[in-house]
Amino acid sequence: MRSEFLIDPAVVFLNHGSFGACPRVVFERYQAWQRELERQPVEFLARRLPALLADARAALAAYVGADADDLVFVPNATSGVNLAARALALEPGDEVLATDLEYGACDLAWEHVCARAGASYVRAEMPLPLTSDDDVIDAVFARATERTRALFVSHITSDTALVLPVERLVARARAAGLLTVVDGAHAPGQVRLDVNALGADFYTGNCHKWVCAPKGAAFLHVRRELQDSVEALIVSWGFGDDATFVSRNEYQGTRDPSAYLTVPDAIHWVEAHDDAARGHALAVEAQRRLAALLETEPLSTPAFLGRMAAVPVRVTDAAALKRRLYDEHRVEVPIRPYRGGSLVRASFAAYNDESDIDSLVEALDRELRNES
Repeated sequence: MRSEFLIDPAVVFLNHGSFGACPRVVFERYQAWQRELERQPVEFLARRLPALLADARAALAAYVGADADDLVFVPNATSGVNLAARALALEPGDEVLATDLEYGACDLAWEHVCARAGASYVRAEMPLPLTSDDDVIDAVFARATERTRALFVSHITSDTALVLPVERLVARARAAGLLTVVDGAHAPGQVRLDVNALGADFYTGNCHKWVCAPKGAAFLHVRRELQDSVEALIVSWGFGDDATFVSRNEYQGTRDPSAYLTVPDAIHWVEAHDDAARGHALAVEAQRRLAALLETEPLSTPAFLGRMAAVPVRVTDAAALKRRLYDEHRVEVPIRPYRGGSLVRASFAAYNDESDIDSLVEALDRELRNES
């Protein structure tokens, strides 16, 4: 599978979770759309694009278990979170409940929106290591109050790489009358996804990560009865008298739609060539080996893993260790500060195998020995 991708073969690439990677054939289709656009821009953008986007949305909707008119393309999942947050019409005293495992950029978005409204962003501390879904549910809703207006939660957390029980969280929140916003940045292509069955009010996910589409392809799904509350990232042609949820988000001036149009090809490639179960098995093995090497406790049982694993590492300077792993060993893996310590997070895509775990373990062992 490594030859199917454009990634530098000299690099042990264990960071698919950050920006993804695009297979050669998918990237070639992306470039073909760009060439087609440049050959006749007016024909492409003014006449053909609405139907092309509709076809791409239909393919994506079928893949994630949704209706095509209930989702729109956005540049990334953080954009989707921003749209959802701004649609809530928060009032002074309201609270938005989240976990303390959320993606930092989305934390900033919620803090900004809440501050402008006079509301509060409440982050429930998760009891790591996670051993049962009940631990998550109990910890989250222990922080709910009569002022709680909405629940924001990741389907799969970013730094800690944990698959949270979003089905139960959403059901509990809806039973309590709360709006629900799910950040599924890492979910499409990593775990099975049925957006309609999940029932979240807002669900956003990336296509450029585990679906392996070009960078800048993501979606936002909104329950039909809430779509009128969602404006768009900008006000443009889609806000005419006949505006719809789809038009407001698609007709936003001149931009290159090629990444969106390539999503069906990426889905086809993933369905034909990728193996999520194999990636999960590698993540479980990486968690075991890293925890043994680093003599630290895993953040969860294997049941909470998808295709990534994050393990605590005791290190004085996380950024320096990350730099040395890449500069000295050509191992690309994120090491991030977390809860007063650091985490090393390994991702396992179609092009990874057990030899990549070997390389990471050997490089970490050598660097940590040198440090001590």
